[in-house]
Order: sequence, then C-alpha cells, then structure tokens
Amino acid sequence: MKMVKLPVAFVPLVDAAPLIVAEEMGFAREEGIALDLVAAPSWSSVRDMLAFGRVDAAQLLSPVPVAMALGLGGVTQPVSAVSVLSVNGNVIGVSRALEDRLRATGYGFDFHDAAGAARALASVADRPLVFGVPFPFSMHVELLHYWLESSDLAQKGFEVRTVPPPLMVRALAEGDVDAFCVGEPWGSAAVEAGAGALLLPGKAVWSFAPEKVLAVRTDWAETEPHLLGKLMRAVWRAGRWLDAPGHRTSAAEILAQKPYLDLPSEVVDRALTGRLTISGHAEQRLVDGFVAFHEGAANFPWRSQAKWIAHRLAARLGLDEAEARARAAEVFRSDIYRAQMAMTGADLPGASEKLEGAIREETAVASKKGGLLLPPDAFFDGRIFDPEKH
Repeated sequence: MKMVKLPVAFVPLVDAAPLIVAEEMGFAREEGIALDLVAAPSWSSVRDMLAFGRVDAAQLLSPVPVAMALGLGGVTQPVSAVSVLSVNGNVIGVSRALEDRLRATGYGFDFHDAAGAARALASVADRPLVFGVPFPFSMHVELLHYWLESSDLAQKGFEVRTVPPPLMVRALAEGDVDAFCVGEPWGSAAVEAGAGALLLPGKAVWSFAPEKVLAVRTDWAETEPHLLGKLMRAVWRAGRWLDAPGHRTSAAEILAQKPYLDLPSEVVDRALTGRLTISGHAEQRLVDGFVAFHEGAANFPWRSQAKWIAHRLAARLGLDEAEARARAAEVFRSDIYRAQMAMTGADLPGASEKLEGAIREETAVASKKGGLLLPPDAFFDGRIFDPEKH
C-alpha cells in the first residue's frame, strides 16, 4: 500500500499522545497514511502553520478555532475542529514563595476543592498575582478566569500572562509569574526543578473540559474528505488504545522519546496515570481521569462546548454573545465526526449539544448503539450552561 504523508503540527505535551501513538503504534499505517509530526515551540506557531498551509492538520487548543472564527488573534483562516484529542490534563501551580505562605496557614493542598484553593490563595496574596498561561485563547485562560472571577482574588486583581509551555518552569523560578495553568508535563517539570508546587488539577474547576482538538483548514476538509477520514480514524484508534487498561506506561515511554517530549518517562507517566507528585516534599495526589483520550465520548466535538467557549470569550472581551455562539457552533464539526466515524463502530451520541455541567455521576444517554455512558462534567461551583438559553 502506498502511504500518503500528512504533515501534522503539535506542541510537545502529554496530550499530543493520540497523534504520536497513531504514528508510533501503526494506527496511521493501517489507514494508509504516515503522519509527519512537526513539533512547534508555541501555540501561535501551530496555529500559523495550519492556517498558512505548512501542515494539513494540527493539535490545537480547543478555544483557538473558536477565536479564529470570531476574528480574534489576527489570523482568520476558517478552521474546523473535527474531533477532540484530549479532555482535561491541565494543572494549576504556584511558586515556592506562595507554596511556603500557603503551608504557613496550614493549607493542605486539597486537590478536589477548587473554591477552597482560591480562598487559600487569596489569603496569602499581598498584591495582584501574575498567572502564566500558554496562549491567550486557551482552556487554561478560561479555567483560570472561571475559577477566580467569584473569589477574593478577583477583588484584589490578577494578571494573566502568556508564556510558551517549555519556558513556564523558568518563568516561575525567576519570578516572572507567581503561578500558572499549563498542560502536563510542564507542571511536573516545575516540581522536579524545585520551582513550585501543584495546587489543583484543571479537572477540579471543570471535570470534563475539552482541552485539545484535532483541527484542519475547512477548505482542506472539504477537498480531502477521504484523507481526513483516514486521519480521524487513526487518531480515534490511538485514543482508544491509550484509554485501554495497561497501556499508559508503554505510552509514557513512547512520548518520552527525544523527538517528542524528551523527558524522563516517569515524569510523563505521572500525568498519564494521574499519580501526580505535587511538591518537593514528595507528596502525591491521585486524580482519576486526570486526562482522557477516548472514554465517555471524549472525542466527540460537542457544539455546546464550543458555545461555552464563545460565551466566555464574549463576556470577557465584550463581543456580541448571540453572534459568537452561532459562529462557534459551526467550528466544532459534529457533522464531520459522525460521517467519518460511522465505519468505526463508535457509539455516537444522539445529540450534538448538551447541558454543560449538568452530569454529576456517570449517566446513560441516547446514542447510536444504546450503550453510551457520559462521565461527570460538573463545574466546581455547580453552575450549568444551557447552550440554547445563554
């Protein structure tokens, strides 16, 4: 079989796993394609490589295609999010100085209590804190604002500053930022370097947040549907392999290799298994479902999630919300996903939107085969987002 090579951009992060595994474990080859994985130093680089045709597909932060559709960020090439690559996988961390102040108050670094963590952090902040994030249009930014907007830290003020993921550890160590929200392994790398401690997993703020998406130029999706299907199915199979029991350690060894993350496999394994070392005191926390690649319809591009992102961007940036939600809904392509996944046997949801934050325990929902269970997707404050009413 003659292989078609597809250039695909990614940032060296744990949640690039579906792309890397698709190539390394042969799922792409089984579809008759070869993924030419192009590592990028920043999210702006990935976005631009995709928009200007350097690559055919890319791992993107879930809000980026929405932001592009809203004319934000200076690049407006129409891009489609055809599937979700990963759910959750972020950590919120603090500097050593803040860690010491928190410990002095007796705070126990409860990984499940987002509201309590915000109160504790506000109690030791003697000035507006600076949070590092990888990109202005990212789930990191939205989670931080959502988490902090009703806390005392919002009253004191805080700043969100963009720092590329590989530079986050240095920025924290040198005092350029006081805290961060970043994807693994960079939170664990900060702990390893003695630069800080982990305060919360992103999952504690929103328990099922779409983190990265598989994105393609919309015109490419229309002109190359056959190739797009091969890519989507290869990545879907890789995600299924990643979430199958017993594969995470092997995945960590693959991701740790020099062409990808170039880190000790045990650091990568922490994120994949959810067994996080949170400080230099060797404290550990177990976070079930810290990052997901397949289970619970993790790959489905819910239009309601795109609308939630648009709702947040519109409120924060003063945009017309109705228009923003309408444009966002066109970016998360549940229609393409349904068409391309039909031959895989995937149990597809019966709807393309849902009430975000309404599921408190594993729940059966209407689906193609009648066996789909969705995991909890609650927000830490109990709010529910109705895509039709906001």
